[in-house]
Amino acid sequence: MSTQKKNQNTKSKLHPRSKHRNRYDFAKLIKSSPELNEFVAINKYGDESIDFFNPKAVKALNKALLKHHYNIKYWDIPDQYLCPPIPGRADYIHYLADLLREIPNNIQIKGLDIGAGANCIYPLIGHQIYNWSFIGSDIDEKAVEIARSIINENPGFKNYINIRLQENPKLIFKGILNPDECITFSMCNPPFHATAEDAMKATFRKQRNLKGKRISKAELNFGGQHNELWCKGGEARFIKDMIYESKHYKENCLWFTTLVSKESNLKGIYNILKKVDAVEVKTIEMGQGQKTSRIVAWTFLSPSKQREWLNK
Repeated sequence: MSTQKKNQNTKSKLHPRSKHRNRYDFAKLIKSSPELNEFVAINKYGDESIDFFNPKAVKALNKALLKHHYNIKYWDIPDQYLCPPIPGRADYIHYLADLLREIPNNIQIKGLDIGAGANCIYPLIGHQIYNWSFIGSDIDEKAVEIARSIINENPGFKNYINIRLQENPKLIFKGILNPDECITFSMCNPPFHATAEDAMKATFRKQRNLKGKRISKAELNFGGQHNELWCKGGEARFIKDMIYESKHYKENCLWFTTLVSKESNLKGIYNILKKVDAVEVKTIEMGQGQKTSRIVAWTFLSPSKQREWLNK
């Protein structure tokens, strides 16, 4: 294989430890999950692929990826819920592992996934790759039920993933973490848009750009409920509220983290972190295809306090 062809087949922006840096091997994926077969066809470039505008095809691909790469035997969500792309979700987990690399191997790492959703992807992948334990929180009661059913159908996860309902949508940590409960990290993929109209307009633009033609109806190929895609004030407001509340849990968590999709939000985030006296702030760049994102991580613990926290 030529170097040029090899480079085309390698997704170099993904984390070096990612299982998804090469093109999808549909023969192996179909062997793991035969239901994917009906959605695979030769595209205009002569390659095997699926129609990424077909929500059923995207969900079938996710099932196959989770089963083949992560040995997750059962995974299913209703069509209206967010069906996230697995490679990007796995990257967040890998970069978190880099952030936590100095933690001794004998210490059990436990994380909080804020807004785990019905799909529960981060806890599932995080446990399978690194043997981490998780709390998954969500404000959607139905999503919590679905995530719990996924855990129950995969018995190996029962002792490692605990899904909790956030009964007050205005709160993030309170009502989820017990006062004396300690976690190694929190993670979050916050709702990006400020309104449902903004979310729909973005979907129209995305599909028009990818298909290269006018479309009459926007169909969310990855699904998504309102609280998964938009919230009042959008990403910037959600992260602002999360930072202010995190200060009240500075002794409970070693590293707070969040995805930040919009680069223009970073300046405001850094200003708020300065106001709440975050001791250390890190920004981790990550990308997939043409999209660039980043993780912002902060802690209220000095290096000496971090050592005390680990001993505790």
